[in-house]
Amino acid sequence: MITRFAPSPTGQLHLGHLYAALFARDLAAKHGGRFLLRYEDIDATRVRDAYYTQIEEDLHWAGVKWHEPVVRQTSRLSSYQAAMEKLKSLGVVYPCFCTRKGIQRELDNLTRAPHGPDGPLYPGICKQLTQHKIDTNILNGSEPSWRLDSEKAQELTGPLSFSDGRLGKQQVIHHLLGDVVLSRKDIGTSYHIAVVVDDAFQNVTDVTRGKDLLESTHIHRILQSLLDLPEPHYYHHDLVCDSHGKRLAKRDNALAIKQLRSDGETLATLQAYIEKNCC
Repeated sequence: MITRFAPSPTGQLHLGHLYAALFARDLAAKHGGRFLLRYEDIDATRVRDAYYTQIEEDLHWAGVKWHEPVVRQTSRLSSYQAAMEKLKSLGVVYPCFCTRKGIQRELDNLTRAPHGPDGPLYPGICKQLTQHKIDTNILNGSEPSWRLDSEKAQELTGPLSFSDGRLGKQQVIHHLLGDVVLSRKDIGTSYHIAVVVDDAFQNVTDVTRGKDLLESTHIHRILQSLLDLPEPHYYHHDLVCDSHGKRLAKRDNALAIKQLRSDGETLATLQAYIEKNCC
């Protein structure tokens, strides 16, 4: 068994990260396996060098050790590009020149906008662009992102499923998140591409992560099938919430492990809080 913890060095680790790291580490240890650390650092606009060091200091403080080497996604960009080229050759992606404002404007004009678990889905504005229109946009200096064509992907993969340690067998819904972006125009890839390519590269057998990423797993199984990558086993665990029942997140300024350590909190105290406040 090989598990991994893959934080983004875009902020301080909080209790939810600690729970995720301990969960993956303990599962691997239980089965005599290996636990890996990987940095999801492709979004260079938000990554800060100091966070790499802080993450490892926090994990060491919590007694979390990992097998080397530590992988940084920024060293793997050529692998993600190769995956995208294969998807292009399969005809399951298309260029998208839309802005967020343009997408919202189109959604506002629709009487029945497509919806997913988290709200409106991309309405397919660029799905039927002619090659002439695509070439014209590029000549005019407009760089596209690339979206998954969920309909064509379903035609190629057929029915898919994945196994979850908490929920059991799950049938993949190809259109659940619509035509998601697989390659951002600013960084040339996306979380979805990077995570499936790197899990295969590191031979990860068991992907453990928060249940808020359950919907993303539908996309990941589609990509694994299209790219001929192995299918790992999944476990989507609970999340850690604050005293009001709200999920901890970096954007909400959740209490950082660094601050809790400075306040004199012990690992046992933090683990007790986690156990009490899972949701």
